[in-house]
Amino acid sequence: MKWKKLKHLYAPQADFEWRQTHAANPFGEWISSDQLMVYFSCRDACNRSHISALILRADKDFEIEALCSRPLLCPGEPGLFDDSGVAMGYLITKERRRLLYYLGWNLKVTVPWLNTIGLAISEEEGEDGFPIFQKYSRAPLLDRSHEDPFSISYPSVLYDAGKYRMWYGSNLSWGKDETSMRHVFKYAESKDAIHWERSGKVVLHHIYDNEFALSKPFVIKEQDGTYSMWYSYRGNGSINTYRIGYATSSDGLEWVRRDKEVGIDVSADGWDSDMICYPFVFDYQGQRFMLYNGNGYGKTGFGIAMLVSK
Repeated sequence: MKWKKLKHLYAPQADFEWRQTHAANPFGEWISSDQLMVYFSCRDACNRSHISALILRADKDFEIEALCSRPLLCPGEPGLFDDSGVAMGYLITKERRRLLYYLGWNLKVTVPWLNTIGLAISEEEGEDGFPIFQKYSRAPLLDRSHEDPFSISYPSVLYDAGKYRMWYGSNLSWGKDETSMRHVFKYAESKDAIHWERSGKVVLHHIYDNEFALSKPFVIKEQDGTYSMWYSYRGNGSINTYRIGYATSSDGLEWVRRDKEVGIDVSADGWDSDMICYPFVFDYQGQRFMLYNGNGYGKTGFGIAMLVSK
């Protein structure tokens, strides 16, 4: 496949105290046939992530129609699992409610951080047209467990064959710093999107000698019944910054990595010249597009690319 980069859509503007830097983890939700609400993670001056959103007009070259002026989700109080930040994960709609799975950040002493997955629910919108979210619990929805004893991360969720399926990140070990951890993808299932049964099975492994992290899977079930996954990976030869990877599966459990076929890489210069990561893939009027981050884990914002050949 081959992607054509279209444009740099949004860069952080430091317009609010809670939105000083970054626009990471873009995730789109169609709110009309031509309006795409894009949720993203921004950071305050203390480097704590919040969740914000904007609205793109797909029928007008993906121009920004509105930018939310309030945080949709904020860090928790000191001592909670999300006191160091809340980052955008995945959103589904169930019984006319929005369920937002987010990553809770908790800074640690013996290791850099602890991540767990939280849930926020929206049943209404504000006068500004953006959702009003309430946290489901002050505790994580998915915490450390026997299957995931170290740290877990960004989920991708699908309702498929009468059940909810989740692919998520999990540490197999920690080292002295983040470059010496081993972070892979695992799998879970649920009947109600709230209570999850984890298999402990690693569904996407490292394949490069010095690879140490896979991050933020995004899974689509294609029209032919197969599954496609885009994700970020780090550690390939002399390259230690994120690149976007691609994998396919017939059942969502056994995956074949096809990173060389992904068809998108860093640019020669500019906002995405050092890193590309956190892809969100969607279809519009028969054409496939990708939102993605560039340098600095979203510090330079996000852009859009179009699939020009399969």
